[in-house]
Amino acid sequence: MEGGGLDFIEMFQQMGTVALGVAVVLFFMSFWSVGVAIERIYTYNKARQQSKLYAPEIAKHLKTGDLKKALALSSAEDYKYSHLAKVVLAGIQEYHFQQEGGGSSLSRDDLLDTVRRAIQRATAMTTSDLKKGVNALATIGSTAPFVGLLGTVVGVINAFVGIASTGSGGIGAVSAGIAEALVETGLGLFVAIPAVWFYNYLTGRIEYFTVEMDNSSSELLDYFIKKTS
Repeated sequence: MEGGGLDFIEMFQQMGTVALGVAVVLFFMSFWSVGVAIERIYTYNKARQQSKLYAPEIAKHLKTGDLKKALALSSAEDYKYSHLAKVVLAGIQEYHFQQEGGGSSLSRDDLLDTVRRAIQRATAMTTSDLKKGVNALATIGSTAPFVGLLGTVVGVINAFVGIASTGSGGIGAVSAGIAEALVETGLGLFVAIPAVWFYNYLTGRIEYFTVEMDNSSSELLDYFIKKTS
């Protein structure tokens, strides 16, 4: 402390081993949550941008009935982040494979069921990829306050140890321990609040992407139903 101000460096230097360990864990959780959030936001922005460009192009190829161009477009490197391209690609690949002889003995209904299952599998896998790392944010958001609380308890214990060692209950005997406790509490909240914000934001975007994939899947199946009728 200097001139009544708060010197965090000095405070961390005076922390006990347990309290310092708790602070390090909280800093690690903070870096982890921010890293996941930045990576996911980047991925989601790329997915949205590429899907926005992909949708009119694939619609044009399907309208002309050129499945080979549709396949080439869906598997192009330019659309590797597009969630729509992954789902549509699975459906077109399965339909093209069956029509080229892989399932020539299938009835119309069986063919459509096969394509539907391929699309559902691709949707499930793509959704799982979109959720990668997001659950870690929920874990950090829910546990960081308790980790901070552990540091708080340790700080309070240190305050009582200070009282016992000095034999008095003056502010000087407990100030270091109380300050340590409050800092740990603040660190826990500092880590948890952004993690919860990031989690809610990313979950909302995942739900939006899921709706887009479901709509595209339905439109693609409608296309194949008309094509086989």
